[in-house]
Amino acid sequence: MDDLAALIARTAEPLPALDSPTFAEAFDRFADRRVVLLGEASHGTAEFYRARAAITRRLVERHGFNIVAVEADWPDASAIDRYVRGRPAPADTEPPFKRFPTWMWRNTEVAGLVAWLRAHNAELPFERRTGFHGLDLYNLGSSITEVLAYLDKTDPEAAAEARVRYGCLTPWAAEPARYGRRALSEGYSRCERAVVQMCQDLLQRQRADGHDDDLLDASANARLIASAERYYRVMYYGDEDSWNLRDTHMADTLDQLLQTRGRQSKAVVWAHNSHIGDARETDMGWSRGELNLGQLCRERYGDATALIGFGTHTGTVAAASDWGGEMEVKRVNPSRPDSVERLFHEAGLSPALLDFSRADGLVQGLAQPRLERFIGVIYRPDTERWSHYSDARLSRQFDAWVWFDETEAVQPLDGDSEEGLADTFPFGL
Repeated sequence: MDDLAALIARTAEPLPALDSPTFAEAFDRFADRRVVLLGEASHGTAEFYRARAAITRRLVERHGFNIVAVEADWPDASAIDRYVRGRPAPADTEPPFKRFPTWMWRNTEVAGLVAWLRAHNAELPFERRTGFHGLDLYNLGSSITEVLAYLDKTDPEAAAEARVRYGCLTPWAAEPARYGRRALSEGYSRCERAVVQMCQDLLQRQRADGHDDDLLDASANARLIASAERYYRVMYYGDEDSWNLRDTHMADTLDQLLQTRGRQSKAVVWAHNSHIGDARETDMGWSRGELNLGQLCRERYGDATALIGFGTHTGTVAAASDWGGEMEVKRVNPSRPDSVERLFHEAGLSPALLDFSRADGLVQGLAQPRLERFIGVIYRPDTERWSHYSDARLSRQFDAWVWFDETEAVQPLDGDSEEGLADTFPFGL
């Protein structure tokens, strides 16, 4: 056994089984943080979702966390927020999370957390209920629809002006990447100015009117539109520019949520390890000039931030072979011998938690660059070394690491979903 693996075996804390009511107790140590970010090594692994749900329930129920913020688009998550906090849903609401990759949020693990949040919130006054919010910026079309619907209801003159301002974007709302290509050759600065002005107008309303959930929705959607317009333009100039814009948008949205909910607000964040782990401690930062949500949270909130990564050695995963493709249940290759995952596999503890603040002997050893696996919504086992591994300094990238040696794919709600869930989430919102 590698010396580092042996040290992990002596230092990491064994965790109870995932279905144990005591599984999440070990995470009470992070309860004094304002922002706890929970990662995942893939977007399709059930154990990551189940563990994050258990930790989230405990932080909400026992420690006053009142925001759940996820790597999802604002308008889709807003439909869930209305459901869990008992807010009225707009007429003709489309079911959320219908865009690729549907399994990322339309799965039985998320459905269970949503049902729990609704029941938990039902016992509380409205102002103390925990919200469910999206941080991402992809659903341009739904955001435009939501802004216009809000203004139609509150200020028809402003709605008419918004339709003019958004006019250059609406033809591309279903395929915004095509807008980005066209903008390169035709010069869409007028569109940028219009959507930014719309965003500024709604943010000014929010500052003037204080906390109003419908106005928060509208202003968040307006910010998403402004960020997405720029995102789809800059994605053709360089990957790091579009990545940095996206993660900065997520950090700004989180910041806005914390400000809106007040000084005592506390947030649990769900996102991929590539967004959660500090980019400065991976080749994302030192080779590609990329920043990420975890880095920005450390810079903004300091020691009030906890970055918790998740990893696995092998098993199955829900993923596609190409962007927009069908979900498949794929076998995950055993981790590479030169990876951090192989060290944890050799340590022989699962599930386990390694808290780097309590692992002095390991911090230096795991601060040396090693390969770390990242599986998104696409998994290509045949090219895994180049498609899914990057160098990282694990003990600096995260504050803690949660390990499951063998894992299974998430179960999507569509098709063979658990009986009853499809009637309540997401179809019954």
